[in-house]
Amino acid sequence: MKILVIALSGIGDALMFTPSLKKLNEDFPSAEIHILAMYRGVKEIYEKLPGVTKVLYHDFLNSPRIDSLTFVLKLRNKYDITINVYPSNRKEYNIISYIIGAERRASVNYLRKGKSNLSFLNNVLTIENDKLHNVEENILLCERLSGIKSDSISPLQLVLSEEEISFAEEFLIKNKINDDLVIGFHPGCSPLKNHEKRRWEPEKFASLAQKLIDSYSAKILVFGGPEEEPIKENIVRLTSSQNIFTVKANSILQTAAVMNRCNLFITNDSSLMHIAAALTLNTVVILGPTNKNYIYPWKTEFKIASLYLECSPCFFYSPKHLSCSRSDVKFKCIKELDVNLVYDKAAEFLNNS
Repeated sequence: MKILVIALSGIGDALMFTPSLKKLNEDFPSAEIHILAMYRGVKEIYEKLPGVTKVLYHDFLNSPRIDSLTFVLKLRNKYDITINVYPSNRKEYNIISYIIGAERRASVNYLRKGKSNLSFLNNVLTIENDKLHNVEENILLCERLSGIKSDSISPLQLVLSEEEISFAEEFLIKNKINDDLVIGFHPGCSPLKNHEKRRWEPEKFASLAQKLIDSYSAKILVFGGPEEEPIKENIVRLTSSQNIFTVKANSILQTAAVMNRCNLFITNDSSLMHIAAALTLNTVVILGPTNKNYIYPWKTEFKIASLYLECSPCFFYSPKHLSCSRSDVKFKCIKELDVNLVYDKAAEFLNNS
């Protein structure tokens, strides 16, 4: 048996499938499991995981359509099962699954825009449940495929190599970070579909950094990808201290290796939030429009910093761009989320350590 996991929707979403990868290996022990990825970070993570036979990579976002179609056609009739990782509420993902032509095509039937995004092209469906975590939605898909209920669900899976651990050690030595209290920040998140509106302002991260340095003599590490360098550098510039550093890495796993040194991680709703969960870091999540049930850090200690407005959550899984219906302050859930609220959540961890 050959199973293809179609993991096209991002790094965090791919990480939240990793407990299901473990279940697939347990329920289909003789199966080859291949992963289809279009983000390099997803490719890097899955290549290291036990139970993955092969990772297929194609840059669907930047490749000509004819090249992408040719790539998908080469996969046709090679798989017994395909699984669209939750969330994948786009017609393109369902068309890819349909073209590949597995006898059993598993996907979630979405509550919003599911029919218009061609969920019906799949033939093993579970109904979306807004009360469930993404990890749980994926496990339900696997249960439908195997017919075997889960007694328990594993943590997120992430494997670091010796090279990545060495990269982290060199970074810490270079910046003279020894037995210090280390707090990580991730001020970014995916900009796709207007999701940069989920970001807390850099000025507030800088103010928070200063308070944590003044109160706890903390060393602050600011994480993010190459496209987030201006945000990271702005936070460092606005913080009048020698105790704050940007982390520049060449891969998501090098980033994860440095994150692993953090005593606390403070982050927007982002892929690095899920990396923090995979590393079982104490995590403070700055949450605006997203449904907490979907994405809270899985199987690690966390606290949510949110205004819990009456209009929240307003973001659900569909191709629709993130928007705000408020007439007073657009994206008030993030814009008016105070530094002291996030600081107090961090202090709950730090004062009990």
